[in-house]
Formats: sequence, C-alpha cells, structure tokens
Amino acid sequence: MQSEPSAALRHRTVEGPAGRIHLVEQGTGPLVLLVHGFPESWYSWRRQLPDLATAGYRAVAIDVRGYGRSAKPAATDAYRVLDLVADNVAVVRTLGEESAVVAGHDWGSGIAAASALLHPEVFRAVGLLSVPYAPPGGPRPTDVFGTIGGPEQEFYVSYFQKPGRAEAEIERDVRGWLAGFCAALSADTMPARGEPDPHFVARGGLLCDRFPAGALPAWLTEDELDVYAGEFERTGLTGALNRYRNVDRDWEDLAPHRGAPIRQPSLFIGGTLDASTTWMSDAIADFPTTLPGLTASHLLDGCGHWIQQERPQEVNRLLTGWLDALTD
Repeated sequence: MQSEPSAALRHRTVEGPAGRIHLVEQGTGPLVLLVHGFPESWYSWRRQLPDLATAGYRAVAIDVRGYGRSAKPAATDAYRVLDLVADNVAVVRTLGEESAVVAGHDWGSGIAAASALLHPEVFRAVGLLSVPYAPPGGPRPTDVFGTIGGPEQEFYVSYFQKPGRAEAEIERDVRGWLAGFCAALSADTMPARGEPDPHFVARGGLLCDRFPAGALPAWLTEDELDVYAGEFERTGLTGALNRYRNVDRDWEDLAPHRGAPIRQPSLFIGGTLDASTTWMSDAIADFPTTLPGLTASHLLDGCGHWIQQERPQEVNRLLTGWLDALTD
C-alpha cells in the first residue's frame, strides 16, 4: 500500500475515560495506533509517523495517560493496565474507526498486548517492540522483583515502587537523568559486559549512579533530548512512574486471562543487546503457543532497547511490510 507523501503532523486531544488524551497523527488509511514506553512520549514515534503515512496508513501516536499533554490522574491506581487499554479503545472510537492495528514499545508493548487480548474486536493485529508477550499469570510480580539482585542491590522496578523516591532522584536534573538513562540502554553507549548493570540500584544508592557518562547515544540529538526533558520538567515523573506501581494490580486484574494467547496477527521486533529480549528469551521461545497468529519475529543484531529510534529504517521497513501483508 502506497500513497502520496503525507501532510504535516496534526496534534489534537480527544476525550478519554480520565480526561484528555493527546495524540499526533499523520496520513490517511487504516488506523495504526502507536503506544510509547517509559520515559518517553508520542515523540518516540517521530521517525515512524511519516513513513507509515507515506505507506498509506493513518498513523496515530498518543501520549499515554500520565505523560505529555494527556490527563494525569492523581490516584496511583488510575494507571493500571485496564485503564490504559480503555484509553486506547476510546482513541479508536473517537477517531471514528471500528478497528485498528496497535503497536507498542517497552511498557507500550505490554499495553498493546493487553489491548489486543482484552478487545480483539477492536484491535485486529498487534505489533510488539522490545518487550515480548508473556501471558498473564505466574507469581505476584513484586515478589519476583524483590528477589532479583540479591542483598547488595535492588532491581529498578522495585526501586520505582515507593512513591516519591525515584521522583526525587530524577527531578534534581531531569535532562541529565534522561540522557543517562537513554545512554545506559542504547547499544552504542551502554556499559560494557562486566560493568555494573544499570537495571539495578546499589542499596542506599541511586539508579543514575550506574549510568554511563559522556556523549549521547547516536540516535538522540541535543535538540531531541530537549523535547523529552521539556515535557517531564513541565509534568513531573509521577504519572509515568505510576505504571510501575500497578504491576500487582495488573496481575490481579488479568487473572481471568491467565495463560491466554493472543490470536490476532502479530509481529515482534527486538534488539539482541536489549535486556528485555535476553531476560525474556523464554517468552520469545514460547511464541508458537502464546502468539499463534505471529507473522514474524525479528531480533536486530547489535541493537539496544530504543529500537524504533536506534534503527528506524529497519523498524519502518518491517512494520510497513507487516502492515501491507495484513491488507493483502
């Protein structure tokens, strides 16, 4: 599917269950809903929107609840995955569509997967970037995370659980923290094997203690970093961090779907240097059972976590090829 080069990005807000949802769209055609992860915004899809639009799709990237110009409810439990799925459904309906393809990165991958699992009548296909699908179930998440790292260090998800703690670290220097976090998980700047893992916090320390110092990753310019930092300096980090503070609520909410596969057509793209793919290699191996509609699974050699920003041309080629096959 191809179309003429698309018009400029269009910003708008629509009404969701918790208030406004800010989105950016480009192009016309079948709807493709793009869901970002932590700590990002719609802007993480800036290199996908034009290509998807040119390929003949209505590409829509949202600010997830708690981010950017979208609503930021005060209650911590307003960020459970059921609420974020409801936001996605509201976007599709408000845009006048009956169905959409949903694609997500990082936390957005989990939100996209839950959207497809809970509302197959709305989300006809799902693309997952960096974080593979693992069906609901297993032990309580915080019980698992609390055992990772041993007595000398704390897993970052556990570190994020206590309201105010990570905020105090990040908001001292939002721009510097974001730069370090991006560098820590990017292929060209991440710590070498054998160096302290930035996914863990030394007891009594800060997460940023293990971030690499120096240049930004090649995919992130100073001006682009300013965009990300400007949003979080304005909004704070609590809304974004509240996603982590709902992992046990999600586990409870999704208990009726324990072990459930996603049957719609699906796509996975990950990076070989991303901890999300190495730690969850068993989930990738289980795709024949958990994603029976899987079209393709791609691991990009030498790529880190920020996959659609690190390797936009490859990701765009894989996304558009998969989308085109869905319409054939």
